[in-house]
Amino acid sequence: MNSRNKIRVLFVEDHAIVRDGLAAILAGEADIEVVFQAGSAEEALAQFAKAAPDITLMDLRLPGMSGIAAIQEIRRMSPDARIIVLSTYDSEEDIYRAIEAGARGYLLKAMLRHQLLDAIRSVHNGAKYIPPQIAARIADRVGREDLSRREHQILTMLANGKSNREISEALAITEGSVRIHVSNILAKLGVKDRTQAVVSALKRGIVRLD
Repeated sequence: MNSRNKIRVLFVEDHAIVRDGLAAILAGEADIEVVFQAGSAEEALAQFAKAAPDITLMDLRLPGMSGIAAIQEIRRMSPDARIIVLSTYDSEEDIYRAIEAGARGYLLKAMLRHQLLDAIRSVHNGAKYIPPQIAARIADRVGREDLSRREHQILTMLANGKSNREISEALAITEGSVRIHVSNILAKLGVKDRTQAVVSALKRGIVRLD
């Protein structure tokens, strides 16, 4: 097949072994050409601007800039960019944020080979590729109000065992303000108390403990 007719792919992955595996899979396809392999988001952005790939395969956990930020930046550079996330993580928040940022597909790295190839070809043809098990993870998330930056900050501190007083001192706000933020967090997460909020946030991937 003429190289001009091939699907030109840029993939972004910071683990060399995974990059080699992806390259081996794609190299055997007559209609797909890997134009560049990037180990970081920053490298990916530079190469995207040069190569203008048809499809970008994007990891979410990268050194420096995150995959989500990279998706957003690529979409600013090229609003029609077709991006598929390849991730180890299937948390509700990761999936939601990736799709919200502009990803047209989301696959787990434990996927079957044919799923990756189907995703690349489907997204290249203008479709989205969200497997049923991935779509199910965010079915309840759609339409729910997002946490503000301050609420996310406070929720993270709650998950790390901080009291209202400790949060108020750390953020230089009153304990009354903390209580209002906590109340808003409970309402947005659909839970009844702080413990449920932390459990829900950890389960959904909204916050992570260091």
